[in-house]
Amino acid sequence: MSAEESLQRAEGLLDRLEATRARLEATEDPEAALEILGELSEIAKEVETEIQRAKREAEADADAGR
Repeated sequence: MSAEESLQRAEGLLDRLEATRARLEATEDPEAALEILGELSEIAKEVETEIQRAKREAEADADAGR
């Protein structure tokens, strides 16, 4: 996967994160809130993974261009 693809995936995950956060704000059910918080945590981890992947790919591309 290229750095650009990883960044695009991270952007999609950020959109998903925002939608999930909006669900959290809208809920009044404590159990649902806990479930949504778990979803937010997982999405945030996925975003971090994609950002790290993009960084590695960009560094590899820079090294290959030397």
